[in-house]
Amino acid sequence: MKISMVKALNNGLRSALESDPKVLLIGEDIGRLGGVFRVTDGLQKDFGEERVVDSPLGEAGIVGTAIGLAMRGYRPVCEIQFDGFVFPAVNQIVTQLAKLRHRSGGTITLPVTIRIPYGGGIGSIEHHSESPETYFAHTPGLKVVTCSTPQNAYDLIRQSIAADDPVVFLEPKRHYWHKGEVTDAVPPPFERAQIVRPGTDATLIAYGPTVALALEAADAAAEEGRSLEVVDLRSLSPLDITTVRESVHRTGRALITHEASLSHGFGAELAARIQQEEFHYLEAPVLRITGYDTPYPPSRLESDWLPGVDRILDALDHSLSY
Repeated sequence: MKISMVKALNNGLRSALESDPKVLLIGEDIGRLGGVFRVTDGLQKDFGEERVVDSPLGEAGIVGTAIGLAMRGYRPVCEIQFDGFVFPAVNQIVTQLAKLRHRSGGTITLPVTIRIPYGGGIGSIEHHSESPETYFAHTPGLKVVTCSTPQNAYDLIRQSIAADDPVVFLEPKRHYWHKGEVTDAVPPPFERAQIVRPGTDATLIAYGPTVALALEAADAAAEEGRSLEVVDLRSLSPLDITTVRESVHRTGRALITHEASLSHGFGAELAARIQQEEFHYLEAPVLRITGYDTPYPPSRLESDWLPGVDRILDALDHSLSY
């Protein structure tokens, strides 16, 4: 059945609430309103105000409360309303949530899932179009995953809630209303990247909001007789470097695309790992197609700031010129 990513996430949350009475949701306007993107629509009506909790406007309080609940045996799922609103909670996430299991020698588990709509493409402004993934992927003790289709949104949200480690769950808001097939088939392992399009000339690595862009670029490249293999990372931390390495080993070239700014971004870590492990098989330098090193621009400049098909094809041309 084809459903939107919003509906897939809603179904995944509903499934978790039904299967485990210790699962509860907490966030701003997630109950009566159903969230600003309606991801939690109808869940408070069906599960009650004690399990779908409308919180005050305070992200540090949301995450701090979730940490306490997790220490008492619950599995809280926090919603941060927009990506740029997560920063007041970073102290709780980085200094407490990410460290307590290690600090306690494994005696304390913190099964907290933090849902964050992220990325651009909706004509919004700064604080509503951020890409904060590198902050969290750089923090030991956190798992960081991001969905790109309704199917892996449905799979990953349930797997995240079932995990005993804290998970930062990043949802590409520009794809909330895109529809795709969703089934109850056994999902791939939580931390496994997926090759979503095979190819032979170069590997194009993407995640979250840029996976659909990568597939569009691969279609355009095919019209010019060039074959791009597209890898959807799904998990940023831990990183499935094996799938990436095997793909680059086959193609000999690697392109990386993400919406976040270029410098010190996730693509830099990925490029370093590829260079380290596949150096002798590379036919060209690893190239990155990303946002620019500026704060997020006004909406009228958004399409120029974000990576696009033309920029990916230019990078492919540059790679194949070696």
